[in-house]
Amino acid sequence: MTNPASAESLKQEIRRLYLDNGSRAYGLYDLNQLQHALQSAQHAEAQGFSAGLIMACLLHDVGHMVHRLGEAPAEDGVDDQHEDLGAQWLAEHFPAEVSEPVRLHVAAKRYLCAVEDGYEASLSRDSALSLALQGGRMNAAEQKDFLNTPSADEAIALRRIDDRAKDPKAVTHSIEVFLDRYLIDALQG
Repeated sequence: MTNPASAESLKQEIRRLYLDNGSRAYGLYDLNQLQHALQSAQHAEAQGFSAGLIMACLLHDVGHMVHRLGEAPAEDGVDDQHEDLGAQWLAEHFPAEVSEPVRLHVAAKRYLCAVEDGYEASLSRDSALSLALQGGRMNAAEQKDFLNTPSADEAIALRRIDDRAKDPKAVTHSIEVFLDRYLIDALQG
């Protein structure tokens, strides 16, 4: 059973991260990190995903909130490894159901570029820049390894949501709504 005090403390930490840093630009789009996070969670909720995957979608870019490399490191030729930073941060608080799809969402992009016609061409400029820094398309051995990794399906679902959550005019629930609805269940796994 999750300790209510620790859950409230985590809510406060997430609020602080996203309310303090969420105004950072989301790549080269006309929206910010918080808008992208909220849209991602809303898409996951609309698809009826588990509380854990909804929280993973909400927090999948938390790695951008905890590094100090600026808003668009890929433009400077830097892979910020936000998927690893985010998964590490999440693993300190959540079960693998939340942290693993986040850790794998960049691998899911690499996988989809390799296996789905037109996927790579659909990437935004900043996603294409980061793809090159992240290793490019997966080769056949990498694809097989990825598909055999627990949470690969969830990472692909998260990645597809990530691709859709880029509408600067989208209306979403607040971060409070998502945290109130899903945090406790996600913590319990």
